[in-house]
Amino acid sequence: MRASKNSLSPTIQMRSSGFTLIELMVTIAVLAIIVGIAAPSISTQLENQRVKATTATLVSALKEAKAESVIRRQALEFSFDASNHSIAIKTKEDSPVEVASYSYSSKSIIKADETSITFSPSKRADAVTLNVCDNYSATTMQVIVTTAANISSVAGGTCS
Repeated sequence: MRASKNSLSPTIQMRSSGFTLIELMVTIAVLAIIVGIAAPSISTQLENQRVKATTATLVSALKEAKAESVIRRQALEFSFDASNHSIAIKTKEDSPVEVASYSYSSKSIIKADETSITFSPSKRADAVTLNVCDNYSATTMQVIVTTAANISSVAGGTCS
């Protein structure tokens, strides 16, 4: 005949309730392994998102510079400062006036042969290819500005 749990003595009931130290240690070890496997892919995703966000900021700033040069009917200079992680759009006059400014992630890198691009009101620009990457990521995006002031972004390029 089986003994019910209620008929067991209190000391036996206390021993059978809860988790043992070994069970808790095994559970924590399994969780640590899962986190160890997932963490690198999460950091890679974050790096890729930073590259995409910086590329989107760069494209938006370039398109604004192009549109503002046509609206204002004057040449505008788009420039980026890698040390301050900033982008500026200014008029090309003796005393330049800042039209707009942007900032991007300090972990992002923008590389190009030229740090400034001139947009003219006749919808022309300096042809430049800008490479955007992250400090730690292998993902790189290219932003291409043609002489006809067409602006596009594609995957690829190098920041080395």
